[in-house]
Parts: sequence; structure tokens; C-alpha cells
Amino acid sequence: MSWRPQYRSSKFRNVYGKAASREHCFDGIPITKNVHDNHFCAVNARFLAIVTESAGGGSFLVIPLEQTGRIEPNYPKVCGHQGNVLDIKWNPFIDNIIASCSEDTSVRIWEIPEGGLKRNMTEAVLELYGHSRRVGIVEWHPTTNNILLSAGYDYKVLIWNLDVGEPVKMIDCHTDVILCMSFNTDGSLLATTCKDKKLRVVEPRSGRVLQEASCKNHRVNRVVFLGSTKRLLTTGVSRWNTRQIALWDQEDLSMPLIEEEIDGLSGLLFPFYDADTHMLYLAGKGDGNIRYYEIGSEKPYLSYLMEFRSPAPQKGLGVMPKHGLDVSACEVFRFYKLITLKGLIEPISMIVPRRSETYQEDIYPMTPGTEPALTPDEWLSGVNRDPILMSLKEGYKRNSKIVFKAPVREKKSVVVNGIDLLENVPPRTENELLRMFFRQQDEIRRLKDELSQKDIRIRQLQLELKNFRNIPKNN
Repeated sequence: MSWRPQYRSSKFRNVYGKAASREHCFDGIPITKNVHDNHFCAVNARFLAIVTESAGGGSFLVIPLEQTGRIEPNYPKVCGHQGNVLDIKWNPFIDNIIASCSEDTSVRIWEIPEGGLKRNMTEAVLELYGHSRRVGIVEWHPTTNNILLSAGYDYKVLIWNLDVGEPVKMIDCHTDVILCMSFNTDGSLLATTCKDKKLRVVEPRSGRVLQEASCKNHRVNRVVFLGSTKRLLTTGVSRWNTRQIALWDQEDLSMPLIEEEIDGLSGLLFPFYDADTHMLYLAGKGDGNIRYYEIGSEKPYLSYLMEFRSPAPQKGLGVMPKHGLDVSACEVFRFYKLITLKGLIEPISMIVPRRSETYQEDIYPMTPGTEPALTPDEWLSGVNRDPILMSLKEGYKRNSKIVFKAPVREKKSVVVNGIDLLENVPPRTENELLRMFFRQQDEIRRLKDELSQKDIRIRQLQLELKNFRNIPKNN
């Protein structure tokens, strides 16, 4: 029997990436040079937020999406943090609420005025203190309003109820710095990757670890839940230091379902999953290309589609929510690419080529909308509920009627699980231990120099005394 190639039919096999023209980009932005492995960018249907390079604290820009072109150097910033801003995320249910975290150990909630900023914003509507080291990641709950998670370099994940402005749960199962967090569709499970080379699936309300994988051959960096398929996808590095992706069954992390090597480059691979089209996008930090695949329910699970190529390397990528896409152009995904060398933010649209100009229902199924399915109290009591879906037909967009109300509270000790988080001294990270070691070595070297100088002075005095004794006395 002669061998024949197997062709698979897919409506997304011809998806292509289209970069926006220069006048539709955002130019003249001093993008941060921080080497932290985050996107430093967040976008929703109204605003684009970018972490910027600044002196004397952390700041980020918030620009209305229609305000494209060159941004003035004195454009107003959000600049209330005392340390570098490490992550920013928009509230999925309230368009003008954004969370940020920083090296100053705080998480802050900001309310952006209608039409964008007219002057620098320094006062947050809510300041959250509970971590004792810098905070690297913030993540909003996908179905519950006013539930926010933060992960710090004190190896803790705090769950904040913004209705009361306090942490209500603490997940302390990690033994090193947390690299990534991802919720499943209804927010009942949380997947984390950690510097201790372990992948965990955690029940966030109890902090109980349901599944754990010790990834010796595949050192995990990033993780994402693949919609409602009960599968996880991780990106990482193989034992031969090649970039690699792995697919896992969330109920059994003993072995990955598949492992696939991507290339031999060194930049971190960021995964993005579109549950509506079952498409996976892989973008490497420092790369200029974006690969995309289709995820199937049967082997080989992963089917390569195509690659968007660009000569400009990307520092990070923001992703537009589904309700902000242009359905008339058959756009199924949109990136906002940070190009540090040019100070440029470039939108990249992923488009399904279709001849008909009518609404394509097969590529735009019902998608999670802008209405929360649960209140914080309901979710914390153990209720799970799928997202409230919406249709994108006729470019359907609806502004949420929810208004954020910051709680009034006094500063006090933050006690979670019987531990005062502000007083509890966390373990040192590897970098901090190294810095401490070098500081101690410098101090020892300085003390030795002082001792040697004193030793030399003592010898000089002893010699002078000896010479004085040898002087003959006058008769």
C-alpha cells in the first residue's frame, strides 16, 4: 500500500496575521526596560495600558484606543507606585478599572475617568497591602466580580475581595517564586507554575493542591487552561535547553499527553488560547514571529496552522477581549505588540479569509461577556457558575452597568489563616541570597582591610617605641 499524506479539513487553516498601518499604531511610547517576564501591556475594548520607563517610581500610560498615532512625551501617566510596576490587568467586567502590582509590595486599583487621563493620576481608589516582598502577578477571576489574585516573591498567592478591600484567602503551597497563574473557564480551579519546577492545579478557595507534576524533563514557565477541555498547556525548556510545549490532562499530571519541541531559541514562550476557535498562539519574547495551532480532542491533539512573521522583536503582547474585535473583517484574535526599540505598539489582527461580508456564525460562537456570573460572597461560599455568554452579531457591544465602589477602611494588620502577612518574614529568594552573600563578602573584605591597616600602625608604633628605648641616656 503506497503512503499518502493525510490532509485535514479546518476552517482556520488559512488564518493570516495582518499588522496595522503606521497611522493606526501607538508611537513615541517609552516602553519599560524591565526584564521581568510579563507582558507590561493590557488592553480592553476602550483603553490600552502600557508600563513605561520612569525614574523615581513606577508608572504606566492609559490611552483610549481611538487615539492612535504619536503620543506626546508629557502625556499623563498613572504614577502612584513607589517601585517599578511589574503587571497590569483590566477588570473583565468594568472597562475603566485596572489593577497594578509593583516592587513596592503593593497592589493598587485605579479608576480611569471617561475619555482617558487629563493629568497625572497618583491616588488609587484602593491600595492593597498583604505581601512582604514585591508582587509579580495579578489576575482577575473570570466569572466573579471584584475577586482579584496576586502572587508575590514571598511565595504566597493572596485572594482579595475588593468589596471589603482585604485578603480573604492565602495559598501558601509554593516553595519558590510563582511564575504564572491561569484560571479554568468557571474559575473553580487555578493552575500555577513555579520556579521549583512544579506544575500545580489548586482549588483556590481552600488552597488545596489537587494535582502536582514535578517537571524534570520539561521545565515549565507558563501555563494556560484550554477552555472546558479539562486540559492544560505549558511552555518551557527541555533537558537539552530547547523551547518546548506540553499538553496535560488536568486530572492526571503524572505524565504529559504530548511534548513537542519548538526551536532552540532562548526567549520565553508566551501561550495564548482562544476557546471559541480552539486555536493556540505561541509568541516568544524577543522573537518577531507568532506561531498558531489548532487544538483537537484526539491525537495528535496539536495541528500546526501557520506563522506570522515580522522582523521587529516583541517584548510583550496585549490581547483584545472578544467583544472588542472587528467581526465585519472576520477578525478572530488581536494582539498589541510592544516593540521597545521603536517605542511602538503595533496591533496585529488574526483574520479568517471569507468572501461573504455577512456575519460568520461558525467562527463567532457565543462567548463570555461583560456581566459577572457570581458575587464575591457566592463564589467564596463554594458556588461555581459558567460565564454569562453574549453574541458578537452586528458588532454587539454593551457597556457594563456595574460601578466599582472602594470600601472605606483603616490600615491595620492583615491576618489570613492566622498569620499576620505584614509581620511574617518570608523566605529569601535565590537572587536576594546572592546579593546578601556579596554584601557580606564586601563587608568582610572592608573589615580585613581596616584590621590590616591597624596592624601596620601597631607595628610602626612598636618600632618607634623600640627605637626610643635604644636612645642613650645623657650622663
